[in-house]
Amino acid sequence: MSAPRTVAVIPARYASTRFPGKPLALIAGRPMIEHVWRRCQEAGVFHEVVVATDDIRIQETVERFGGKAVMTSPECATGTDRVAEVARARPEVDVWVNVQGDEPLVDPASLQVLAGLFADASVEMGTLARPLEAAEENSPHVVKAVLALNGDALYFSRSTVPFIREPGESGAVKRWAHLGLYGYRRNTLLRLAELSATPLEQAEKLEQLRALEHGIRIRCGRVTGRSVAVDVPEDVARVEAAMRDR
Repeated sequence: MSAPRTVAVIPARYASTRFPGKPLALIAGRPMIEHVWRRCQEAGVFHEVVVATDDIRIQETVERFGGKAVMTSPECATGTDRVAEVARARPEVDVWVNVQGDEPLVDPASLQVLAGLFADASVEMGTLARPLEAAEENSPHVVKAVLALNGDALYFSRSTVPFIREPGESGAVKRWAHLGLYGYRRNTLLRLAELSATPLEQAEKLEQLRALEHGIRIRCGRVTGRSVAVDVPEDVARVEAAMRDR
């Protein structure tokens, strides 16, 4: 069986409350969006890498460094909506991977794992998880993933899950942190984009719970790599320091 045709989309919007123009912020002399694009290229598993934006400045920047950018509606509420808009016009593409545009250190090896999940024809949607560190267990900013034995997600939460009733039994349970990268079969992506927000999604503020609440299975690839997201201007220095360390 041949590998499904897979395209990576990097949603990139200019407007950001905490960091306007974030995709164009210079990191080690290059726009952040270029770093993300290059890492997608390094993964070597995508037939195409596309930046989906609503701003001509981002489109022009992408085209200058040799990438491809597609203009999408400014009304897209989420990155998933932006990826879905691109996918609607491309029925020939089997699998779509959503790569966050504010993760300039995204690991190409992790992208390979994510794309590889779709070699299994039963996988509708995929994401990634890494081992949870002890210091992260009580942090609501680190999303926890609870996995079935086959790697399917049972639940995602900002709380510390699963609860260990008998401390001596904790060694048998592996705890996982969720990485916010997603892949979708085209039909699953388009269906998900049409679904309304769900109670658990709204309570935890985790978009992936919408899929689980509607019965869409999510396969989790297990990786060790991690990234450094850029949320505010001060994060640029952190990313540049991490680049020097590597």
